[in-house]
Amino acid sequence: MGFFERFQKSRAVSGLSAPIDEAAAKLEAEGLVQKGMALELQDRFDEALICYDEAIQLMPELARAHFNRGNILLDRGDAQLSLSAYLTTLKYKPDSAAAFYNLGNARVALGQPEAAIDNYRRAIALKPEFTDAHIRLASLQHMLGQLDDAAASYGHALSLDAGNADTHLSHGIALQELGRIEAAQESYCRALQIKPDFAEAHCNLGGIKKKLNDIEAAVACFQRAIEINPDFAEAHSNLGNTLQVFAKHDEAAKCFQKALELKPDFAEAHLSYGTVWQHFGELDLAEEKYRRAIELKPSLAKAHMNLGIVLNLSRRFDESLACYRRALEITPDYVDALVNLANVQKDMGQLDAALATLRRALALDGNCIQAHHNLLFIQNYLAEHPAKQISGDARRFGEVVTRQARPYTSWPNSPLPERRLKVGLVSGDLCSHPVGYFLEGVLKALASQAIERLEVIAYPNRVCDDATSQKLKACCAGWHSALGLSDEALSQRIRDDGIDILLDLSGHSANSRLPAFAWKPAPIQASWLGYFATTGVPAMDYLIADPWTLPPSEEVFFTEQVWRLPETRLCFTPPHVEINVGPLPALTKGSITFACFNNLSKMNDAVVNTWVRVLNAVPKSRLFIKSQLLAEPALSQHICELFTSQGIGLNRLILEDYGPREEYLAAYNHVDIALDPFPYPGGTTTAEALWMGVPVLTLAGEHFLSRQGVGLMANAGLPDWIAKDTDDYVARAASLASDLPGLAQLRAGLRQQVLASPVYDTKRFAGHFEAALRGMWTQWCSRNIGAPLQL
Repeated sequence: MGFFERFQKSRAVSGLSAPIDEAAAKLEAEGLVQKGMALELQDRFDEALICYDEAIQLMPELARAHFNRGNILLDRGDAQLSLSAYLTTLKYKPDSAAAFYNLGNARVALGQPEAAIDNYRRAIALKPEFTDAHIRLASLQHMLGQLDDAAASYGHALSLDAGNADTHLSHGIALQELGRIEAAQESYCRALQIKPDFAEAHCNLGGIKKKLNDIEAAVACFQRAIEINPDFAEAHSNLGNTLQVFAKHDEAAKCFQKALELKPDFAEAHLSYGTVWQHFGELDLAEEKYRRAIELKPSLAKAHMNLGIVLNLSRRFDESLACYRRALEITPDYVDALVNLANVQKDMGQLDAALATLRRALALDGNCIQAHHNLLFIQNYLAEHPAKQISGDARRFGEVVTRQARPYTSWPNSPLPERRLKVGLVSGDLCSHPVGYFLEGVLKALASQAIERLEVIAYPNRVCDDATSQKLKACCAGWHSALGLSDEALSQRIRDDGIDILLDLSGHSANSRLPAFAWKPAPIQASWLGYFATTGVPAMDYLIADPWTLPPSEEVFFTEQVWRLPETRLCFTPPHVEINVGPLPALTKGSITFACFNNLSKMNDAVVNTWVRVLNAVPKSRLFIKSQLLAEPALSQHICELFTSQGIGLNRLILEDYGPREEYLAAYNHVDIALDPFPYPGGTTTAEALWMGVPVLTLAGEHFLSRQGVGLMANAGLPDWIAKDTDDYVARAASLASDLPGLAQLRAGLRQQVLASPVYDTKRFAGHFEAALRGMWTQWCSRNIGAPLQL
């Protein structure tokens, strides 16, 4: 018989008074609670529960018994019964911070986060120094995406216990997700000061270092995390991602393989492994990996985005668009997905849609450099886009990169006008690329005729190891990869190398490093060759142009001072292939073949309408369009519809994919006249067409880019092939096409003519180019002679 039953029986017999009975019940109830607590220390939880139940029978208002009972139930996973126990506890002891705290824990287990947050707040209100409550509150706020509140709660917890490494780690994660990168880095470092072998903190610090472009430090952090915990799959995967920045793709692949051995269902590692296969051009394997990542984690937006990239590279544009849109359904503010979506829209000729997408990206993240680059680049394709708009957008980009930099204002370079100069080249295209083709002959000429006066050092921003890059490298005194270097680190390298004049050869095209120019690492900086509008970067001193392409009236739209070479800003290197110029095709075919081998993105509505007029003005003529995107059936069909909708039959169109460069050049032997698009005319394609004996009909625009064809044709000695407007363009096409003997004669001697012209005469151009660099330097020296040298 239990005490409660004995107590009831004795009471009935003896008639003891209630106060004496209650005192005895309280005494035994409290004794049962003490016994239960002792049993808990021995892990005898069932017996402890019996004690608490008996205590509650004796004294229902004994809050401690309800509380302890709730703790055992919660530990056993019976959250609902524990919740009831804590509520009863608070009924009898409403000022119990511990009961509110554990009630919050029970609500978390029951999937009631908002109510749990309220419970934790009540606990803290009762006990402000309740560190664990602050931590649990922060963790829950973090889980719910209430990042500002979470960061504040972690901060409160750390103000009470600054020695908790785990809390510093969690605080850093919240700060990082808020974009407070420097503060997050400090939190991870504090965690490591407390706990030096904290693998997770090393790993997270590595992520911060990578985001700050301190790639070597990031690698060291991930390697340290792996050294501490060799089975840390996330660290292996992160190390692989970071090694890829250095183009160490084989080593990265091993990291991803190890991560997947440790954790086969690691969706992010499958995703990263796909990027390796993508780099190696194994698009099928990359696609397989991305799809596996999506299968494992359908909400992984980046996997959908990367799959979209592979499908785009595979020219499956509609599928690619669907992937980007799915990524944006998952993460509506996914700026990278918007940027890539815009790229596909551009490739498909949807230029207005592409610009709208990029402006949406910039509305979400005004500091997104790639979105700025692409916005500026795409605007050049549009016929009616005002120069003022492009200039304004470029200046906004310049403001962004200037805010992110700490520009140098003095340099250690000796201001002696006649000394040997160090010239730096920064580009992502020092390889078999139009920039490489225009640069090769010029560098070779400078190396042979100006070696005593100029020393060229290159800073390629991607892996360059093809025939063209090897030739460029042979002409340089130094070849230092910019891959993996932060803008600050690259700027410091350029400054340490003593560069006097730094040339940007990319502008807003792919693989640009314009943000590094905002640091002003060299006393003179100039934009040349790879771009055709203002960079918008205030630290860019000059833009190199020529008398033909940039009218003085347009200089107001440039942040740079315009420096004009005397003849041309472009000088092409003859292709290294043995292809003879064939006879005029029209002599045997009996009809004219017009052609355009430019990027399809240049074919805006105005261009198509004008070409339709040309075809109508020249009976039986055909239009030969050659582009790498025409392997995509849907795009070929779209191009056909643009012309058939205006009455041009399919028999008058020839559509071909690019193919190898030699085959591409040989295709000009099937062309009589090349038609330049506008307002974005050809550069490389025009120079190559001329070398193959094919004259190019170009339209004179009003702006720098739109006059590129004017500069090439004027310097090639073909002024009659420059039209003043679209009516003149059509009229000249018809007139020139009607003179087959004249065309045949021009074709026969055109290669020799252009090889002797400024368009191909690299030695002559190199002399002009060297004089321009020396002129810039002399002006700088005149402003700095007598100034103290700075270290």
